[in-house]
Amino acid sequence: MLSSPQFLRQNIMLRVLYSLMPVAAVAIYFFGWYVVSIITVSMLFAFLTEWFMASLRKGKVSYACFVTAGIYALSLPPTTPLWIVAVGVIIAILFAKEMFGGFGKNVFNPAIVGRAFVFVCFPIEITGHFIPVFTGFPGGFGHWSMTALEQTPRFITDAGLKAVDAITSATPMWASKNYGFTSSILSLFLGNIGTTFEYEGQKMVLGAGSIGEVSTLVIMLSGAYLLWTKTANWRLTAGTLLGAFSSSLIFRYVFDIQSVPSPLFTLSSGALFYVAVFMVTDPVSAPKVTLSQWIYGFFIGIMIVVFRFKSIFAGGAAFSLLLGNILAPSLDLWINRIKDRRKGAPQA
Repeated sequence: MLSSPQFLRQNIMLRVLYSLMPVAAVAIYFFGWYVVSIITVSMLFAFLTEWFMASLRKGKVSYACFVTAGIYALSLPPTTPLWIVAVGVIIAILFAKEMFGGFGKNVFNPAIVGRAFVFVCFPIEITGHFIPVFTGFPGGFGHWSMTALEQTPRFITDAGLKAVDAITSATPMWASKNYGFTSSILSLFLGNIGTTFEYEGQKMVLGAGSIGEVSTLVIMLSGAYLLWTKTANWRLTAGTLLGAFSSSLIFRYVFDIQSVPSPLFTLSSGALFYVAVFMVTDPVSAPKVTLSQWIYGFFIGIMIVVFRFKSIFAGGAAFSLLLGNILAPSLDLWINRIKDRRKGAPQA
């Protein structure tokens, strides 16, 4: 029988929720109020799932479930059906967290498990089309949503497109990898994603991939708050960005692999900063030893770049983080063993 929910208060989790608020507010401006329904459904089913499991073990519901729900929801495309939102967050809480024993015992970042699950299981619904952002005033605050067949009349008119033409779309990373179109760095940084380009005589719309990964600037500001309040570990974020930057630099300019985006384009990707700020810094699934944290972040950053130019999908952040989660426990074990051997070695 379900008991009344009791909450495990965690100030660190509250600060993460605070940091997600500006990202969510900007997401509403870019995509409309449908974003609120995605976040609400994610929060509701995350809470219900953890409450059910906590009742079975006579434990408390952690604020971490809301953090997982928020990070997961903002990583989804703005047109994600609500039933998929619910399925993904249930998988995230139930199989990536509760099956390991609850809060503090999970090996994998629950939010990224949920994101990867829906990405693999529902690829048509998740990657079937991408939409441009609302611009001007009031932007998305004056709309419920923008669907593939309902690009704003102003956007379609300005682009010289009919509604049927606007269905073919791509994210900036997808457009760079598959169509050779490089988006404006400033538009990526600010989040103003919504232009058109031609590929083999066909006009295409540049759209956004995920709700909260549009504006690098806003994510950076939220990240600065987390670092300033010592909520997030700066080594994990810095290592991820350094790994992505250096690997992009080497692959493109040393090995002359032109399909790899430039370092500036790579760093301007909202998805990279979103993962580096909100997901890599998860204190439970990340390693605890200082050197391990640098290696962990650097490895994830490199793998993001590798996945982006070698895999069939342009976005590789989710799978890069999952690989990092697998590596994290072994990293701490290896580094500690090396330290122990050095301490036990005879002095010269």
